[in-house]
Amino acid sequence: MVGAVDASRVGSVFTGTPPFEVTRRDVVAFADAVGATSTVHRDVDAARAAGYADLVAPVTFAVVVAQEAESEYIADPASGIDFSRVVHADESFAHRRPLVAGESVTTAVHVDAVTTRGPLTLVTTRTELADAAGDGVATVVSTLAVRGADA
Repeated sequence: MVGAVDASRVGSVFTGTPPFEVTRRDVVAFADAVGATSTVHRDVDAARAAGYADLVAPVTFAVVVAQEAESEYIADPASGIDFSRVVHADESFAHRRPLVAGESVTTAVHVDAVTTRGPLTLVTTRTELADAAGDGVATVVSTLAVRGADA
C-alpha cells in the first residue's frame, strides 16, 4: 500500500463498465458546456457534409466516457481511493478518430501508476476507448491526486 491507495493495483485492467452510447443530446450538451461552436457538433447535415455519419463530439468529450469507466476502479473498495479526497490533476487525449453520435464505445481502464508525493498519492489511469468493431478510437490518460487523511 502507498498511503491509503493500494499500489498493488498497478497493472490491473478494468473492463466491466457497460458500453457508452454516444447520443446527439450528449454531444450537443457537451459542446454547449465547453463552448464548442462548430456546426458539426449541432447540425447533422453539416456533420454529414463533413464526412461523418452523425454529430461529432468535441475532442474532450472522451473524458466523459473515460470518467464513467474509471468509476469501476475508483468505487472498488480494494482500490483504497476515497473519492471525496480526489482532485483531478491532469488529462491528456490521443485520438485515432472523432467520437460520433449513434455509436457504442467500450472501455478498458488500465491502472498505470500509483506514486506518493508528500501528502498526495497520484493515481494515473489510461482508458482505451474502442468502437463496436473493437477498433481503437481514443486513449485518455488521467492523473488523480488523492489527498491523504492528514492533508
